[in-house]
Amino acid sequence: MIENHIRMESPFEFEMGGRIEGLEIVYHTSKPEYSGKEKVIWICHALTANSNPEDWWPQLVGPSKFFDTDRYFIVCVNMLGTPYGTSGPASVDPSTGRPYRFSFPAFTIRDTVSVFSIVRRHLGIDRVDLLIGSSIGGFHASEWLVTEPDVIGKAALIATDVRVSAWLSASCEAQRMALEADQTFRGSDSLDGGKKGLMCARAQALISYRSYDGFVKTQSEADPDTLVATRAASYERYQGEKLAKRYDAYSYWSLCNVLDTHNTGRGRGGVEAALSRIKAATTVIGIDSDCLFPARCMKEWASLIPGADFRVITSVFGHDGFLLESGQIVGILSEIL
Repeated sequence: MIENHIRMESPFEFEMGGRIEGLEIVYHTSKPEYSGKEKVIWICHALTANSNPEDWWPQLVGPSKFFDTDRYFIVCVNMLGTPYGTSGPASVDPSTGRPYRFSFPAFTIRDTVSVFSIVRRHLGIDRVDLLIGSSIGGFHASEWLVTEPDVIGKAALIATDVRVSAWLSASCEAQRMALEADQTFRGSDSLDGGKKGLMCARAQALISYRSYDGFVKTQSEADPDTLVATRAASYERYQGEKLAKRYDAYSYWSLCNVLDTHNTGRGRGGVEAALSRIKAATTVIGIDSDCLFPARCMKEWASLIPGADFRVITSVFGHDGFLLESGQIVGILSEIL
C-alpha cells in the first residue's frame, strides 16, 4: 500500500462548529493512481489502527490475498483524530507551534465521512464497488452509506452499529475517567502526558473487545496449583504498554468522544428513516460472542436496510473476532466480491 497526503487549501468546517486551516489527510492506496477500470474497495479502519490495512489485516490485504492489492484499487483513509497523520490532537497547531491536544476542535463521525468524500473526489472515484468497515470503521461506513447512497455499490458492515449504544458510551466514559485520573493528562503540555491513564484505558477496553471464553482459553494459568493468578493481569499490562508506545492519550480521548457522536438518524427522522435511504447491496456481519455489538442487536437494525443480508460468525474472541476470524469473514465476503 502506498501512503498519500492531501493538505486542504480552504478551511475545514466541523459539524460541531469548529474550524481549522490546512487540514491534513493521510490515506493509503494499492496503486499510485486510479485508472477508472479497477474495482474500488474502500476499507474503513478501526479505532487505533492506521490507513494501511496491510499492517493490521495482513491475512486479508496484500498481493495475491483476498483483497488483492495487485488486482483492486484499494483505499483506506486515516480518520480524523489519530496520531497517524490526518489532523487531530497530536498535530501541530500552526498558531502555537505545539500540538493541539485539547484545543483541537470537537469532531464527529460525519466529519470523518466528509474527509472520505474529499479523498474520493480527489482520486476521481465516482463509485465505490465495495465499502467495508468494522467497529468504528463500520460507524463511518454506515454513515457514508446514508450520506452518499448513490456512490456505494456494495457494503459489508462488521461488528458495528448504526447508533452508539448506552453500553459502548458507558465504556467510553470509563476510559475517559482512566485518562483523567492520571494527573499528567491535564498537567502536561506535551504529548507525553496521560501515558499511565492511557494504559489503564486500553486495559479496560480490551476486556470488552474479548469474551469470557476467549480470556479463559488464552490467559488461564497453566499450573493447577497456582497460588495467585497473574497471567491475565500481565497480559492486560502488556497491551496497555504496547498502545502507550505508539499512541498518545489526547488522540485516544478525542476518539472516545467521537464514538459518542455516532447516530445515522440524527436530523434524518430517526435511524429507521436514515437506513431506508441506503441503496447499496449491504451485508451485515455479527459475531456471536461480541459484547460491544451483540449479534442480536445487529440483526434488528440490519432488517431496516433495504434488502440487507445478515450473517453471524462464530468466535470465542468476542469483538476482536473481526480481526482473528479471517477464514469465516473471507467465506462471506467472497460471495459479495
